[in-house]
Amino acid sequence: MSDSPLIDSLSAAVEARPDDLTLRLHLAELLVGAGRGAEAIGHAAQVLAREPGNATAQRLMTTALGGPPATAKTDETVDWAAMEQDLGDVVPPRFAKATDEPDPVQGYADRTFDVERSTITLADVGGMQEVKKRLEVSFLGPLRNPKLRTLFGKSLRGGLLLYGPPGCGKTFLARAVAGEMGAAFISLSITDVLNMWVGSSERNLHDLFQSARGHAPCVLFLDEIDALGHKRSQLNSSSMRTVVNQLLTELDGVDGNNDGVFVLAATNAPWDIDAALRRPGRLDRTLLVLPPDRAARAAILEYHLRDRPVAGIDLGKVADVTEHYSGADLAHVCETAAEFAMRDSIATGDIRMISQADMLAAAREVRPSTDAWFGTARNVAMFANESGEYDELAAYLKKRKLR
Repeated sequence: MSDSPLIDSLSAAVEARPDDLTLRLHLAELLVGAGRGAEAIGHAAQVLAREPGNATAQRLMTTALGGPPATAKTDETVDWAAMEQDLGDVVPPRFAKATDEPDPVQGYADRTFDVERSTITLADVGGMQEVKKRLEVSFLGPLRNPKLRTLFGKSLRGGLLLYGPPGCGKTFLARAVAGEMGAAFISLSITDVLNMWVGSSERNLHDLFQSARGHAPCVLFLDEIDALGHKRSQLNSSSMRTVVNQLLTELDGVDGNNDGVFVLAATNAPWDIDAALRRPGRLDRTLLVLPPDRAARAAILEYHLRDRPVAGIDLGKVADVTEHYSGADLAHVCETAAEFAMRDSIATGDIRMISQADMLAAAREVRPSTDAWFGTARNVAMFANESGEYDELAAYLKKRKLR
């Protein structure tokens, strides 16, 4: 309560009728006369928020702020920006900023990219000895021996394309290469690039490459490269063709030096990639990543069972019955076996371990997902291999007697 009963009564009335501007202005006049300018400012601001041209409220605001009284007819305009800043703690702003409009991006340094430091190395990749040898010869060996690289004139320009059936560890292998090199790792997917606005996709792609250049040495991993680098002759969208053109430009490093940027790409459909992406200097080295061999399958099974309660499991025998299974299929086998054991534990009330019988039953239930991919790849290897780029795939299919 104040020392003025009239002000107290008007305050209660304004609180009960907050939209009565006449009553609020009368209260503000009394507050100014009583020397309570701070309270008057709040009421005058509330009136001005609803009626910006209210001369009485403008006069009271000026008087409460310590200035000379303003007349009703004035040519001066109100500096709303300054007033909102001064009175921000008293009343809310007249116009709220949209919360769904981000500030404009100012180059790659202002963008949020997941730049990682991989702790995985090739030693963590089970099996795949042939793949590791190819990586060592074409990629890692020249990198580790700069003097020999200079002697033989071996260039590190260009990139490596990993292809094969889904779930066989192409992404894991890319992370292992980055860890082996001790380089930063940036994974690029279609959602990082494509945007509905004209030109935004190309800018996103450029900023990603700029970020990789800024974090060199860096492994830039282009996942599902066929989605970004599809054959332009098969594209009906002009915007997607410009995205492919931008990708070609970035791989060439025309606008920026790509030294220290090692490009790895992965795809399940290399036959859908634009031929220009695979010319020398771009993705000029190709590596087929096949389903894990027996040793790799045993290592993958052991990895996925390491934190589960198991007893009496012969990994070798399970590996024997899971030929042609991908790494993802093997993870699903372990998950299914765990479900079998958990189901029995719930039914009987006695917790039991995952057994060999569970693993074999799970292997019978989970079928290899690579068969569909090899069905498509067989047609390519037989009828679209004029250049010989799928000779390694053809040899594997012949070994599996799929030709």
